[in-house]
Amino acid sequence: MTFTAAISGASGYAGGEILRLLANHPEIEIGAITAHSNAGSTLGELQPQLHALADRVLQDTTPEVLAGHDVVFLALPHGASADIAAQLPADTLVIDAGADHRLQDPAVWEKFYGSPHAGTWPYGLPELPGHRERLAGARRIAVPGCYPTSVLLALAPGFAAGLLEHDDVVVVSASGTSGAGKAVKAHLLGSEVMGSMSPYGVGGGHRHTPEMEQGLSLAAGAPVSLSFTPTLAPMARGILTTATAKVRLGVEYHALREAWEAAYADEPFVRILPEGQWPTTKSVLGSNHATLQLAFDEHAGRVIVSAVIDNLTKGTAGGAVQSMNIALGLDETVGLTLQGTAP
Repeated sequence: MTFTAAISGASGYAGGEILRLLANHPEIEIGAITAHSNAGSTLGELQPQLHALADRVLQDTTPEVLAGHDVVFLALPHGASADIAAQLPADTLVIDAGADHRLQDPAVWEKFYGSPHAGTWPYGLPELPGHRERLAGARRIAVPGCYPTSVLLALAPGFAAGLLEHDDVVVVSASGTSGAGKAVKAHLLGSEVMGSMSPYGVGGGHRHTPEMEQGLSLAAGAPVSLSFTPTLAPMARGILTTATAKVRLGVEYHALREAWEAAYADEPFVRILPEGQWPTTKSVLGSNHATLQLAFDEHAGRVIVSAVIDNLTKGTAGGAVQSMNIALGLDETVGLTLQGTAP
């Protein structure tokens, strides 16, 4: 059976990546492709890498254009998805790649985003405990943020197994510039980022922080607090996350290793590397895979987990397509078997 899919925000990085994956998906027929300010342009003008779709003309992003498809992907700026989603039929599978429907606490949403809370949808990270079951048959799905994808995959096994303390979690992540979107910004110019790294959102101000705490708290069954510092790396795409947490008294390295390996033993897109090998962002470039390694700092009593993902694939579009597959009852890996690209 073939399903039809519409993609909004197709001129942006996330929308373009969704199209790249769907163009090779055997069960999906690409329908309407929409944008806002770029409506009327051909896709080839804005996404020249999508050769098979280059002649398609971008339509305006309206509920009327998006309706009538089996699946609608909303790759829109934060705060722009909720109104359109509310006007789409209840039996349409709507997948929001923005933040509008990720958070459960309305007060937290309003604090970090400054607008009314639109509600909470099933969370599109099937590797988390219990989430795959919630996605099966769902008709509304919230795709995780790219940073939270890497952080939750890095630490959730330890919290779910009861091996980690719930406070003093520290995360530092480095992201490629595509994570900031396609809009022109002076600090993202090539001459500004080449050969340089810089922090931003320091001091708990990054909008993904409550999403990370929410996911880890659900895994732990109790509130988890963390300190998150993102940094900008001189690369187009990819995330390297280094996450550390205090290990509970008496827990030894072998128990940590066993918990992570057990959590991901049957996961098609998450791999724990052999001991002594560490993740690199280029190893997952263009793929829906996450690669992890962990170590135990006995002196500090902390586990250190390094995780890499492609922020546009596993961190956004790949997670969206993976969740779509589950919701539609397809094999979870369909259209997502691309390996990494190197060098």
